[in-house]
Amino acid sequence: MISKSTIDKVYESARLEEVIGDFVQLKKSGSNFKGLSPFSDERTPSFMVSPVKQIWKDFSSGKGGNVVAFLMEHEHFTYPEAIKYLARKYNIEIEETERTNEQKQEANERESMYLVSEFAQKHFAQMLWESELGKAIGMTYFKERGFTDETIKKFGLGYCLDQWDGFTTAALDKGYKLHYLEKTGLTIVKEDVNNPNNPRKFDRFKGRVMFPIQSMSGRVLGFGGRILTNDKKAAKYLNSPESDIYHKSKVLYGIYHAKQAIAKEDNCYLVEGYTDVIQFYQRGIHNVVASSGTALTPEQIRLINRLTKNITVLFDGDAAGLRASLRGIDLILEQGMNVKVCTFPEGEDPDSFAKNNDLEELNRYLQGNSKDFIQFKASLLVKEAANDPIKRADTVRDIVHSISKIPDRIQKEIYIQECAQIMNISEAVLFNTLAQIGKKDIADAAKKVKQEQQAFEVVKNEPLPQKVDVQYELERKIIELLLLYGNRQENFEDLILKENDQGDLVLEPESMEAKVFEKIYLDLQDDEIELTNPNFKNIYYKLIEELNQKQDFAVNTFIAELDQEMVTEISSILMEEEKYTLHKWESKDIYPKEKEVGVSQLVSETILTLRCYLIKKRMEVLQNSTEERTADNTETLEEIMNYLQLNKLLNKKLNRVLS
Repeated sequence: MISKSTIDKVYESARLEEVIGDFVQLKKSGSNFKGLSPFSDERTPSFMVSPVKQIWKDFSSGKGGNVVAFLMEHEHFTYPEAIKYLARKYNIEIEETERTNEQKQEANERESMYLVSEFAQKHFAQMLWESELGKAIGMTYFKERGFTDETIKKFGLGYCLDQWDGFTTAALDKGYKLHYLEKTGLTIVKEDVNNPNNPRKFDRFKGRVMFPIQSMSGRVLGFGGRILTNDKKAAKYLNSPESDIYHKSKVLYGIYHAKQAIAKEDNCYLVEGYTDVIQFYQRGIHNVVASSGTALTPEQIRLINRLTKNITVLFDGDAAGLRASLRGIDLILEQGMNVKVCTFPEGEDPDSFAKNNDLEELNRYLQGNSKDFIQFKASLLVKEAANDPIKRADTVRDIVHSISKIPDRIQKEIYIQECAQIMNISEAVLFNTLAQIGKKDIADAAKKVKQEQQAFEVVKNEPLPQKVDVQYELERKIIELLLLYGNRQENFEDLILKENDQGDLVLEPESMEAKVFEKIYLDLQDDEIELTNPNFKNIYYKLIEELNQKQDFAVNTFIAELDQEMVTEISSILMEEEKYTLHKWESKDIYPKEKEVGVSQLVSETILTLRCYLIKKRMEVLQNSTEERTADNTETLEEIMNYLQLNKLLNKKLNRVLS
């Protein structure tokens, strides 16, 4: 268990905007930061971070919370793992007691798989550096590639001994379960007919140099292994199979080491292989990732899109697979990103070119040879078309089809103009072709929807407008007022119910000075009002207790001690209004009233409105009881009349007209 003092230090040191900035490109928006949601596919930023309150809110998915909640949501960390990650980031020493066997057993499936993967990475690295075969075979290979000791350690490279079950035996001896070794794909298990209780076990990566594949936060998800023998039956590269923690379509090799450089340089170089990434990184270009030999997927592109809008795709000098690779560019365009393409001289790839040139030469080449995707695609396809008019027409359609993928209309128009010049064809023809593609896409989409509806016999029902839950909204507002202004001293106008000389009930104003939390607590106590929403009720009592005990109440300190469900609720409450913050109106000589100016009025109106609502509900109950009873209803009717008079007085105070 992690000690309370360590957790407190982590919360004191961690800066939410810094931590989230490692995963999402954030831009200043007033006093907050904005970025694209890491939890959904969006093109308009709705992910907000408040450095002052140290909370975040994703309006597209509804998720929110503090720094730990973000890591738990985004990286699927457990609470202790999130604390440890932050402790490492901010160089805080972790004080913890040894976990009991029971606690170890409680670790969930995913966590157990992560632990197995982390052990595997350390084991393979140890074999590389310390075993005779590792040094003779694995280290020799890496040195031949030109990798330094520092680089090998940086990327956690390793070697799996050429033994049938060397790694598996070592893992089992350390107490790791065969179930998780098999689930991560590190061990292949085959039933033994002759001995069903003792299945045969094999190391998947035996005799291979190992490349750990890490998540954005540095967790080991899986491995890539390269064989070093000339075994024609074995695949040159072998990846971990799909598992609960490793989905190759959602992972980019090198993203953990590249994320900060990508955000800083506002550009990402995309290569194909592990060694391409490592060689570039060693040479000094850190904003580079690889698709690890798989076809580029929308999920991988969105991973980059969180950090930058600019991507440069680097191709080998061999043009054989270029045309197939161009499909990946269309996917990038669909995500609204800016794409450039750079090819290396014939016979060179990113790995060899970076190895044979210094940083200055490499940078000069990349800057001088990175072409806009339209220029690149046009030049490539025009060569293929040569003087064949039919092929030339197909080439034009191919390029326009790529342009049709771009969501921004202005960018589309600019690219059409550029294409017209390159292909020596009129803009009007290209715009017509673009319109035809657009109509066809719409028709195809409509046809697909219709087919799905027929296949599943979908009956479309118009959703009924949701009725506003008045009490929920008012209770939510009370929590917001306590969080934002709880310790604030204000002058309140209290209302005392009195009988005047004519015998009529009237509300007489009476001034009082109190803190916001005191005013709210006393008013709810006087009226014997309890919050009905369980979450709000729980938060309310914790807030009142905290505000009563601490003069220096701070939201970020308060939420650090709450469970994640409460933290998510509080972040939703606090960040809701931030979404609609007005910026720079003063520059236009418009000075909107600050919320803080009318706090006392807002508190009073909220309590009065809640009173009116509860009075109305009480009157409805009384009215229903008179309809159900046949006995004398005089007392009940008198009570209803009193409530009516009080309701009228309260609404008059709120400047509301009652029908």
